[in-house]
Amino acid sequence: MATEPIERTERNGGDSVSAWRPRVPGVVEVLHAHFTEYAYPMHVHEAWTLLIVDDGAVRYDLDRHEHGTPHDTVSLLPPHVPHNGSPATPGGFRKRVLYLDSSRLGEDLIGAAVDGPDLRDPLLRLRVGQLHSALTQPGDELEAESRLTLAGERLRALLRPRDAVRAPRRDPDLARRLRELLDERVVQGLTLDEATGLVHAHPAHLVRAFSGAYGIAPHQYLMSRRVDRARRLLLDGQPPSQVATATGFYDQAHLTRHFKKLVGVTPGRYVRTGKG
Repeated sequence: MATEPIERTERNGGDSVSAWRPRVPGVVEVLHAHFTEYAYPMHVHEAWTLLIVDDGAVRYDLDRHEHGTPHDTVSLLPPHVPHNGSPATPGGFRKRVLYLDSSRLGEDLIGAAVDGPDLRDPLLRLRVGQLHSALTQPGDELEAESRLTLAGERLRALLRPRDAVRAPRRDPDLARRLRELLDERVVQGLTLDEATGLVHAHPAHLVRAFSGAYGIAPHQYLMSRRVDRARRLLLDGQPPSQVATATGFYDQAHLTRHFKKLVGVTPGRYVRTGKG
């Protein structure tokens, strides 16, 4: 069940840590940190640890074997397996971490993750980076869920190649059913978990079916519908703060970000231009 975002940020000299719990099922915690000298002692987590390093590198021991994390690597550390961590380069390291529960990654992957926790795969690295970007923006939970689903699918394909997903089959009926759900809930919104329960489909297949049928991801379709409604309300004279609430955006900043992305100008400038 999704929870309210809880964020904590701490700074100590050149070190900084920002942690929060997003409204995305399966994500226990998001952690962004910069450490210059700090070293983690041996410890364990109850959740899976999905780690990318944006600057520097981390050296760590897992199951009595030494590993490292250059910037092009995605590291997956399994639950309940002891590990530590320390800077492997001058100046420390900057990392982004997701802690995921077993609903996202099952225990069947633990052995493969212990044997090969560091995955050099450009597509996976891209997907995890996109996922973090979505998780930093309240209101973009459908995008985050979709990106998490595809990242999990890629992880499974890399760790268990025999389970790799074949080319997605077209499913226009499933895509149509999801579009109808999104149209019905433009303002209320829809989580990927809710959608998969309503249409009885695997989340990765649902996202791929929709994207294949319409050439746009479900979260992009939903935001497009919301921005369309916002344009009409703005031209009717409603202020952006009220429009944001009326069209399902998290707040005015959320509206502004997506409005500018799709229209090219901010809501305020759009109205002034229209009155030109």
